Amino acid sequence: MHARYARFAGLVVGLSLGQWVGRRVRDHVARSEAPPLIDWARARELAINLSGGIRLGAEERDRARAEYRQLAEELVPSIARFIDAPVPTGVSRLFVFDRIDWIDANLENFAEILRPLEGIVHLPEQPLARIGALVWAHLGRSAATAEVGMALGFLSRRVLGQYDIAVLGREPVTTGKLYFVEPNVRWVIRAWNLPEDDFRRWLVLHEVTHAFEFETFPWLGDHINSLIRQWVESLRRDANLGRRILEAVRAAARAERQADLAWIELFMSAEQRHIFRSLQAVMAIVEGYSNYVMREVGRELLRAYEVIERRFEERERMRTPAEQLILRLTGLDIKLEQYRRGEAFCRAVVERYGPASLRLLWVSPETLPRYEELDNVETWYQRVAASGAR
Repeated sequence: MHARYARFAGLVVGLSLGQWVGRRVRDHVARSEAPPLIDWARARELAINLSGGIRLGAEERDRARAEYRQLAEELVPSIARFIDAPVPTGVSRLFVFDRIDWIDANLENFAEILRPLEGIVHLPEQPLARIGALVWAHLGRSAATAEVGMALGFLSRRVLGQYDIAVLGREPVTTGKLYFVEPNVRWVIRAWNLPEDDFRRWLVLHEVTHAFEFETFPWLGDHINSLIRQWVESLRRDANLGRRILEAVRAAARAERQADLAWIELFMSAEQRHIFRSLQAVMAIVEGYSNYVMREVGRELLRAYEVIERRFEERERMRTPAEQLILRLTGLDIKLEQYRRGEAFCRAVVERYGPASLRLLWVSPETLPRYEELDNVETWYQRVAASGAR
């Protein structure tokens, strides 16, 4: 009897405690809001851990900055002659970064781009549904935080230079900045046994060409920002993103995938995919044109040009399976494809229609190639020529 009463008393206490906890949980859930999309402090911590945390001292930073500025001043006239454009002022806004500097600068860019998406997750009123939505929101935040942290940490060990334009109205687009990630540059020179002076010139040629692109044609930065705004706004209005993610996961489980889609495009609506591909096409030309100029000018100026090119081609072929997986998971394989397709397009234009035809790229947003035209120069040229662009 005592045992039965004990069990009964325990049941009553348990139910009472459960009711009390349940009320507290319901009250807490009712007051809870969806978490921010990304834990930026955690993403930064993860990125820095993956980067190795290498820092530059003030003296070596200043010394390297002076060297890069001297190289930029030396090379700018050759680039200006080759592309027939005035010298941009952006080459004076040149900075030497360590890996943590680079992470911080790009985290700021990511946060600016994603800020309009904060607050778009609306939780249902019904308690159980609200709990489920909160769980998914926190899981999504953890995944997005890890994605950003991994991507930036991985890139921070590999990026050599960057031309950074202001995104989404932070400041005027024309105030681009040149970054050189000095620890990575030094590592590549040592690991690949490259001639230091010529390799730094090779790198400066590529990044300074970006300054020419954006400052000679100021509509370019505005156009890129416009596409980013459109894409983010489409995501903000999207009520079916969760359903498409589940469908993409199911398709992946069944090994079903459209061959012409990057994995990130599987989560997009038709509208988002169209904007995303428009942005991809623009960036392919921005990166590909810069590579084209770097190679054409570098071939004439750098004694070690062939050695540098050969080393980079070897490095592309020697990527480990782990590196290839990280590139796919973080979407960085798309970035590398931009370089290849954009440069191939520029070379095809020159071969078919002459060097002067490259000027047609920069007349206006309408004369840039569309995504499907990147592999079909003739279609692009006929469309642009028919528009009367000069």
